[in-house]
Amino acid sequence: MSEHHYPNPLIEQRADPFIYRHTDGYYYFTASVPEYDRLELRRAKSLIGLAQAEAVTVWHKPQQGPMSALIWAPELHFIAGKWYIYFAAAHSPDIADGLFQHRMFALECDAANPLTGNWIEKGQIITPLDTFSLDATHFTHQGKHYYLWAQKDPAIRGNSNLYLAEMANPWTLQGEPVMLSKPELPWEIIGFWVNEGPAVIKHGERIFISYSASATDENYCIGLLWADINADVMDAAQWHKLPEPVFRTHYQNRQFGPGHNSFTVNEQGEDVLVYHARNYTEIEGDPLYDPNRHTRLKTMSWDNNGMPLFGEPPADKY
Repeated sequence: MSEHHYPNPLIEQRADPFIYRHTDGYYYFTASVPEYDRLELRRAKSLIGLAQAEAVTVWHKPQQGPMSALIWAPELHFIAGKWYIYFAAAHSPDIADGLFQHRMFALECDAANPLTGNWIEKGQIITPLDTFSLDATHFTHQGKHYYLWAQKDPAIRGNSNLYLAEMANPWTLQGEPVMLSKPELPWEIIGFWVNEGPAVIKHGERIFISYSASATDENYCIGLLWADINADVMDAAQWHKLPEPVFRTHYQNRQFGPGHNSFTVNEQGEDVLVYHARNYTEIEGDPLYDPNRHTRLKTMSWDNNGMPLFGEPPADKY
């Protein structure tokens, strides 16, 4: 199968990109904006069409309170007939005060078109640990709804681990979460000890979780967990971590820190990796406030053993 090539970058200055292909024939896109102050949605009938689609602000942060700063990594999901946006927010814009104070929140919309519908705040997603938490995603498996996210455990070294829990409803967890992965390998602990930005894809006899590791500079990369499709996903022992990253900086192509990915399917039925990366390393100041993590797309394939082939991040091509 010939690889489908996309303009690279597809959308500039949009980090933590998430694309949802809905049954209405539209692709829906959301991501972190450089100002970290609002939630945007756009939609198009094609993946490439998202680049020119109007970005509609569906929610803007309040002036104060727990959702008033550093709006990060939104995802849009359609669950039981309604739309939900999961996102993380902090109570203070001061880096020293707010950077590791994020909690996770949910919005709900019952309109057919989430760009024009009314969004209702459903509040914080409560987890057993009241600590830094972010990057939530949702997936269904064997008839159950799951919430997958990154969170700090004060008893474990590092910034965040990956946790999984069943859901009682789209904004409430049920049962005890399990930790699936923590930063421990050399490529997961450069700059920061990080496992974050999880995304789920299924193929053949396996279910996979990709995630991002290390600091958000050129050391940022994507790792992979996998389990048998029939395994108990809530049993951490069923998940296997690959020993090396599956997607990482490519110096010749000038693609630095590719990560925080999601997955979608293109119009030809191919699996597509959605991610962000910079095209330079000379970041001035805090990488958090460098706006040039651009949204990028890349088709991916599968080997004869049913494992994903992410390949390498392609060079910029407009």
